[in-house]
Amino acid sequence: MTMKKLLMVSVCALTFSQTALAQPVTGSVYTDMPTDFHEINSAFDYTRQDVMIPMRDGIKLHTVILIPKAAKNAGILMTRTPYNAAHMASLGSSSHMASILPGYDNMPDVIVEGGYIRVLQDIRGKFGSEGEYVMNRPMRGPLNGTAVDENTDTWDTIEWLVHNVPQSNGKVGILGVSYDGYTAITALFHPHPALKVSVPMNPMVDGWMGDDWFHNGAFREEMLPYIYDQGATRKNTAEWWNSAYDSYTFFLNGVSAGAVGKSRGMDQIGFFRQLLAHPAYDSWWQLQALDRLLSKEGLKVPTMLVHSLWDQEDNYGAIAVYDALRKHPEAQSNLWLAMGPWNHGGEIHAASMLGSVDLHSDTGLYFRKHVLMPFLAHYLKDDAIPLPARVTAYRSGENEWESMDALPAPECDSQCSSLYFQPDRGLAFTKPVGNAGKLTYVSDPDHPVPYISRPVISKDEANSGWRWWLTADQRNAEARPDVLSLTSGVLTKPFTITGEPLMHLTATTTGTDGDFVVKLIDVYPDEVASQPAMGGYQLMVSGNILRGRYRKSFEKPEPIPANVKQVYSVRLPMVNHTFLPGHRIMIQVQSSWFPLYDRNPQTYVDNIMVAPKSAYKSAEISVDIADSWLEIHGRTKPAL
Repeated sequence: MTMKKLLMVSVCALTFSQTALAQPVTGSVYTDMPTDFHEINSAFDYTRQDVMIPMRDGIKLHTVILIPKAAKNAGILMTRTPYNAAHMASLGSSSHMASILPGYDNMPDVIVEGGYIRVLQDIRGKFGSEGEYVMNRPMRGPLNGTAVDENTDTWDTIEWLVHNVPQSNGKVGILGVSYDGYTAITALFHPHPALKVSVPMNPMVDGWMGDDWFHNGAFREEMLPYIYDQGATRKNTAEWWNSAYDSYTFFLNGVSAGAVGKSRGMDQIGFFRQLLAHPAYDSWWQLQALDRLLSKEGLKVPTMLVHSLWDQEDNYGAIAVYDALRKHPEAQSNLWLAMGPWNHGGEIHAASMLGSVDLHSDTGLYFRKHVLMPFLAHYLKDDAIPLPARVTAYRSGENEWESMDALPAPECDSQCSSLYFQPDRGLAFTKPVGNAGKLTYVSDPDHPVPYISRPVISKDEANSGWRWWLTADQRNAEARPDVLSLTSGVLTKPFTITGEPLMHLTATTTGTDGDFVVKLIDVYPDEVASQPAMGGYQLMVSGNILRGRYRKSFEKPEPIPANVKQVYSVRLPMVNHTFLPGHRIMIQVQSSWFPLYDRNPQTYVDNIMVAPKSAYKSAEISVDIADSWLEIHGRTKPAL
């Protein structure tokens, strides 16, 4: 190196040293943080924008926009959520868009491989958005006299996006799971012209009939922590706390759902107060049920409803909307349905297991690749991509996908079969002759039937049975004296059912109120060579509850006359299942399912949610065998 070059290097080193030393100081300590730090992200394969989009009433909603660097003339996939849009767009630290999206609602394979612009928005009143939060904000009308609802917020957001995201082709799709499925449905009312497709997945539709809050009048006590976390603060900073490790013990000690909620200060939360005020299916519930409202509105946007056959939270909504819309010929051209062997939102993940049952293939991947991706591409891209079948359904048992033009009608037809109770606690496809007698059990609200094996660990989902309680082995319930278990003989050929089974239960009770739980169960052979742990497994295929006071009217409850026969009609959730040869069919009947549902005092009170401890009494239940049967849509003839 020449002297000249050495001199230049020395000068440069001195200059750098002086520059480095020339940082601002406070006393004798150098400041570390720059006034304005500029991230180096030129290597990212996407850009991120955090914007506040103004609504028609002046409220601004926080919105995250993720734009692939290669995006040009790209469709927009939007989700509107109460679950923190910023977090949903930051599920990983990476320069690759696919790596930051895994998690709730996002499906990186669908979004990134499809080349879509991803939009995530906090609904009003949650996390980064302005305004006031209302749980499942009712549509404008009798329950909402303001100028805004989730539909107007969606409309205003789309209007902003199509004018401010130049990389888009002006076509918008909306999708989401659960609450985000609810917002995907609300977008269908008076839809924005740029909304080309909607995919409500496991949506909240009717919180009294069968989604989240009640099922046929019985309150889902396990939802109290969710209401607390979601409704107490804008950013979910108030955290529910237990005073017992076992939630069974905690809720039993709390007596009623209302008392438990009030002990946590939940009477400050508007939605909790509404639950206490509306225990019956009155106009407050009916006027916000989305299946009822959308049936009147009609369907103007291509929509794929997604249903999980083992959805532990919202197993009512998607099928209710499907049944409501398919009655209208003008809606059928825009209506699709997909249903698979998943728990709540399981379709967005790897799904080769159904709880303990091995499905031998990734059913979530199949759905996304062969059903969802073509459906979205058909409407959000310019390519002529073929659409999937009107109904794509997974048939459990035989573990096969099948395509249909439509689901069987909810009403029974010539393909229906009936499973009749038998005197020996059996089931048969023929009605018993003569007086078959009764089957009795005692329901004690001080010792209710747990819905999963104890301890019931509710809060920590990763270590609890909540995600898969619908697939839990029912042998523990069968062993209890307060659970009636009736079993068929061994099947000699496959028996496939598709539809919503209807139990006709005739019973008396010594109480003046009571709950009736009905479960349809696939009993595995005593030995299963391919999966030994499944030997004798009792897989619940479908189950539901009816609060006895609503046996005649969901809107107008009335006491049960003690020791007088009454008919209880219990509609079970959707089934698409094959009972295989060597298996047996079981029906279980019980009068508690705790603490999934609050206990029925079994003495009539005006409002069970605030029932005093003195109201809870044991009752003897007698089921009339000859007049009790399960009506099912049999697609293949049974053989026992």
